[in-house]
Amino acid sequence: MDAYTYLLINIFTILFPLLRSFENRMRFASRWKFLFPALAITGAVFIFWDVLFTKWNVWEFNPLYITGINLINLPVEEWLFFLTVPFSCVFIYESVRYFIKKDLLAPYHRAISFIFLAVLSVVLVFNLDKIYTVVSFSLGITLLILHLFVLKPNYMGRFYLAYFISFIPFFLVNGILTSWPVVMYNNLENLGIRLYTIPVEDTIYNLSLLLMNIAIYEYLMQRSTKTTTNAPSALVSNKPKFELENAGSELA
Repeated sequence: MDAYTYLLINIFTILFPLLRSFENRMRFASRWKFLFPALAITGAVFIFWDVLFTKWNVWEFNPLYITGINLINLPVEEWLFFLTVPFSCVFIYESVRYFIKKDLLAPYHRAISFIFLAVLSVVLVFNLDKIYTVVSFSLGITLLILHLFVLKPNYMGRFYLAYFISFIPFFLVNGILTSWPVVMYNNLENLGIRLYTIPVEDTIYNLSLLLMNIAIYEYLMQRSTKTTTNAPSALVSNKPKFELENAGSELA
């Protein structure tokens, strides 16, 4: 049974968001066509990173808690991680948007980003010999700069609220992964600072994972909205043109 530990963690991570995707209020399932491309693109980046770090012994997976099925030297459970965790985090993001109408952190999102940038940059400069710190912080810095000065989106307030809320399941899931441990870290390649048993770098890893997914997800939704808005009215209508004309003549 121990061999299914990581697999079961994945299943329980996605179970509630998956079941709630079909409820009538949020209708999260109706936006899967935007979500799954975001998961695929972001997952490809993080899996490439994961493969290299596993090869370089930055971290490794405890054979006691995985099924032993590997793809490109990664446990299949680790591949599933990049589906189940961001899926659940984007569900939290959409829940925030639906249930909390006011964008509570909108006035503060730039300040939050600058604080992250300052802290990450200072820590990075003094720890260039630690590869997990360097890669995770560098990616976080890059994504934050891109959002602050290039993209300038209107979703960062809601993103930060969802990110902070996601710490609740984050500490539960990553706490299990690192305390049993399912995933074992080489402390020579990180700061050695733990939140319970979780390397502090994991919090920035999670920020980058969620932000990249949200950025692509929002871009695809906005592009779809613009396409629909710019479409000819006859194409947008659900009724054939002759039905619209007949309805108009009857009203006349």
